[in-house]
Amino acid sequence: MRQVTKVGRPRVRAMRQNDVPAAVALAARAFPGMPAWSERQLRRHLEVFPYGQLVAEDDGGRLLGTASALVVRWDDYDELAPWRVITGDGYFSTHDAAGFTLYGADIGVDPAARRRGVGQCLYDARKALARRLGLRRIIAGERIPGYAEVADRLTPADYVAEVVAGKRHDPVLSFQLANGFQVRRVIPGYLGSDKDSLGHATLLVWRNPELDAAAPKQA
Repeated sequence: MRQVTKVGRPRVRAMRQNDVPAAVALAARAFPGMPAWSERQLRRHLEVFPYGQLVAEDDGGRLLGTASALVVRWDDYDELAPWRVITGDGYFSTHDAAGFTLYGADIGVDPAARRRGVGQCLYDARKALARRLGLRRIIAGERIPGYAEVADRLTPADYVAEVVAGKRHDPVLSFQLANGFQVRRVIPGYLGSDKDSLGHATLLVWRNPELDAAAPKQA
């Protein structure tokens, strides 16, 4: 089993070019059976929007988690748009610095470092970035990996409703709800390689409390 230092709170910082090989390997461990980031994609992210690319590391400088994000004009997209459309097939060619929405493309945590607050640290840093850049919201399409186990008796919408009501736990959605995200809808066919979610995802939004939540949805 992969060993990770167990001392101290994870430290979040901006991703650097020399982090890329380790970040690619981490993505493969975090999402086995699903396409991982390529080095070319991550290096492109750093060229397009370096502020949105984050890593969490332990006291020894070993990567524990990564987060990738871009800025978009949200009104340009259908809410049912799949991940590949919003992210430009993972290359972030859709990044638009004039937008007001931070789109969370991915957060991955090394399986050996889970339940250590790594994901929480990355989400806190992502929210801080949205505030610093004056963005109105964070939007993300998030997996519902517990769904496949109950798909024979629940629709995706029913499953999500039970998680939101606290009647059922989902390892991703329950965490997002605890972080202040709200469910806007269920997206079918969001990420076809996600067998645990049967390709479904939830469209989630976190609104920047420092801006008027009632402002128009523009961008």
